[in-house]
Amino acid sequence: MTTADSATGAPTDSAKTETAKPESALTVIVAFTANFLIAIAKTVAAVLTGSASMVAESAHSWADTGNEVFLFIADRRGARVRDRDHPLGYGKETYVWSMFAAFGLFTVGAVVSTYHGFQQLTESEPETDYLINYIVLAIAFVLEGTSFLQALRQARGTAKTRRIPVVRHVLSSSNSTLRAVFAEDAAALIGLVIAFLGILLHQLTGLAAFDAVGSILVGILLGLVALVLIDRNRRFLIGESPTDEVESTVLRRLLERPDIARVTYLHTEFVGPSRLYLVAAVDMIGNDDEEHVAVALRRVERELEEHDIVEEAVLTLSTPDEKSIVPTTKDALPGSVS
Repeated sequence: MTTADSATGAPTDSAKTETAKPESALTVIVAFTANFLIAIAKTVAAVLTGSASMVAESAHSWADTGNEVFLFIADRRGARVRDRDHPLGYGKETYVWSMFAAFGLFTVGAVVSTYHGFQQLTESEPETDYLINYIVLAIAFVLEGTSFLQALRQARGTAKTRRIPVVRHVLSSSNSTLRAVFAEDAAALIGLVIAFLGILLHQLTGLAAFDAVGSILVGILLGLVALVLIDRNRRFLIGESPTDEVESTVLRRLLERPDIARVTYLHTEFVGPSRLYLVAAVDMIGNDDEEHVAVALRRVERELEEHDIVEEAVLTLSTPDEKSIVPTTKDALPGSVS
């Protein structure tokens, strides 16, 4: 992280927008393509075979396909440059559109799958062409796996930088599109295994209830994933603070500046994926008069804001009686704000 290093060579606001999230965009595009192809294949299989698990899987894939559209919009709208009407930028739009995607997963994927499964529990499902289901599930597993590997590759890179496990990074990351694609693809792979077992047990026992139970389990899985995604987006919408490691890093960088003697207050808050709102009370070096100190504070704020993780910085002066604060945790690595 280079929050308070020299501003020389730092990207401007326009550069921030142009290079905002190319990897996230690729992850969403790969996921959309995979889910669209899978949804078509599953729908055809569901119509031909009447399998309850395959109906659940087709609903799941169509929900995921629609969700990728929301996530693409989230990336595009959230990366816009701040303006007079939005002084903290548009980053939180990412969480709004990601919330829509999570609701879509819950209503279309979870509710439809669970309802259809319970509906089929008491009905006798005729023998079907199991081979078609197995072929479609195998193709879907390959395509979903490809999408998941792209999301995993992106998550693993940042998790390694943050020195934390991949799953913990995905859950805590401010990048809602990465979290959504990662969670949906992981759920899809698990759902495919559940659907396969339901269809297989139906074939081996002749009991259609296994197929219906598979549909219900897929619905429950999707519901749980959707609730987690909704909760994480809710937290970022109302204001989520970074980890202690990140705040300590910000504090260290402020204290390393030659024009800052000490820091007595620090508040950081995510206002978008990897974008921070920073408020600090500092004691400036020297004993300049009020006018010169005000100019120095504004200069430091501008330098902080030239870095791509700081959306806005607000600095005030500390009073002599305020206690200095010091970093309390191990420094995060450069570029580890996510």
